[in-house]
Amino acid sequence: MSVPALPAVLPAQARAATADTVALTEWDVPWGAATRPRDPSVDPQGRVWFVGQEGNYVARFDPKTKKFERFEIDPGTNPHTVNVDPTGDAWYAGNRNGMIGRIDGKTGKITRYPMPEAAAKDPHTITFTPKGDLWFTLQNSNMVGFLDKQSGAVKVIPMPTPRSRPYGIVLDKSGRPWFNLFGTNKLGTIDPTSLRVREYVLPDERARGRRIALTTDGAVWYGDYSRGYVGRLDPVSGAVKEWPLPGGGTSMPYAMTVDDADRLWLVETGRQPNRLVAFDPRSNSFVAQIDLGPAVPNTVRHMVFDKTTRSIWFGSDRGTIGRAAVPAPGRKPIG
Repeated sequence: MSVPALPAVLPAQARAATADTVALTEWDVPWGAATRPRDPSVDPQGRVWFVGQEGNYVARFDPKTKKFERFEIDPGTNPHTVNVDPTGDAWYAGNRNGMIGRIDGKTGKITRYPMPEAAAKDPHTITFTPKGDLWFTLQNSNMVGFLDKQSGAVKVIPMPTPRSRPYGIVLDKSGRPWFNLFGTNKLGTIDPTSLRVREYVLPDERARGRRIALTTDGAVWYGDYSRGYVGRLDPVSGAVKEWPLPGGGTSMPYAMTVDDADRLWLVETGRQPNRLVAFDPRSNSFVAQIDLGPAVPNTVRHMVFDKTTRSIWFGSDRGTIGRAAVPAPGRKPIG
């Protein structure tokens, strides 16, 4: 069940800045930075859900009223990610108790889906099929999972490479999940019918893709956390192209998303303040470089693009939920 909604955040707690044509706003999460608010997802009503991984909660923020609402979950869940399906239900990954939870978006009722075997310990990041079924990664269990929403049945698929650490995950137009194998220089995908895993080797053995995104041409993009690159994989030929980030080899790109103009947005977490950068595949160039907040220790781990409001939402280790309002397609380059 949820606790009563908290009062609106005081104006002094909201920090706003504008860089070129990208407007940045952040709101302090009432439960503090130590709870590690992260991994936002936007529901059909425009409310932003997120988890407090160390605070052991799921919450949502209403940008219209500036109110936060907290949902209490089982002790020891320590959720890693929440993702809202098209019906408005919020699904969260129980990173330390081996389960997927669903919060009914209307009633707040929680339904629990335990993993089918003890070795599947740490659900991580979630994506949806068009039918509303779930694919999700289990990083240290070295598995990818599938949850059938109608039956509640869960399957887990072991990865062929030991300690490959499945991490970020997205779904392509043919229903195949694509994911980073963060412990290796590989990306992976699974045939949804046969459940056969296919791995794609990235050219540099030092490469470590952490988050992943897809553009409308079917290309698979990743941020190379260890080398400071954004990369493009052609899933047909297996060819890979890479471009160094503005911050260079120590930029440590982490959070990543793509907007409706196929621009890739990444956060360089190897510098303080963290920096949001945008790469345009049409020009093969970086078209934005925007500092996120003050120069204090911080990491932005995940973010999503909301087409309705043209906003990128992110959580930060500084204890904020942030929004970057980006220009519409067809506008001149940003910066």
